[in-house]
Amino acid sequence: MDLLEVKNICKTYGAGETAVHALKNVSFSVPKGEFVAVVGESGSGKSTLLHIIGGLDTPTGGQVYIDGKDIFAMPERNLTVFRRRNIGFIFQDFNLIPELTVAQNMAFPVLLDYQKPDTAYLDDLLAVLGLTERRGHLPSQLSGGQQQRVAIGRALMTHPALILADEPTGNLDSANTGEVLTLLKQASRLYAQTILMITHSQSIAQSADRILQVSDGVLTDFGRWRT
Repeated sequence: MDLLEVKNICKTYGAGETAVHALKNVSFSVPKGEFVAVVGESGSGKSTLLHIIGGLDTPTGGQVYIDGKDIFAMPERNLTVFRRRNIGFIFQDFNLIPELTVAQNMAFPVLLDYQKPDTAYLDDLLAVLGLTERRGHLPSQLSGGQQQRVAIGRALMTHPALILADEPTGNLDSANTGEVLTLLKQASRLYAQTILMITHSQSIAQSADRILQVSDGVLTDFGRWRT
């Protein structure tokens, strides 16, 4: 069974002669544990697609199924809870809470859901991400690469069905870019984590198991090239 199913997603802004068709009947599926890159230039529609899959924007038409559930058939309150428990987000700008430590930032989504963090899993993530010695540091005491590792850990803490990574290396130098991509690939394999990453870079997209391209709102699937 596919973890993610996107069916005939359309997104139109405006109406009549001024209408902008950001997405045009986009359909694809992603099995559990696959690391997929969506590549496209600025304005191609890839960010709109990511926001719709994450339930942050509403399509003009079509459906998104995550783990068999039609997310846009849910009431807004239910979708908010579903998103918090089943989708992990990694942003270009890290979005860490400056007053919280590394460990607290990673545990925050679990606490937000009124749950008790799994301390053994937290310790395991800190070790995998190379952050054990930084667990008590604040974001301001970390490098950009370290902050993005914290963001990856935060996304993994809830054991989400799907991780959506929005240009996760956009603010990093080449060395940290390679490190973050390696960690995403490691998470995909170590935790059977399904990851959808958007990027404008073809070279970064090569890190994924499969590459999709969005151009003028139309999606092309280049197929799985990594075994």
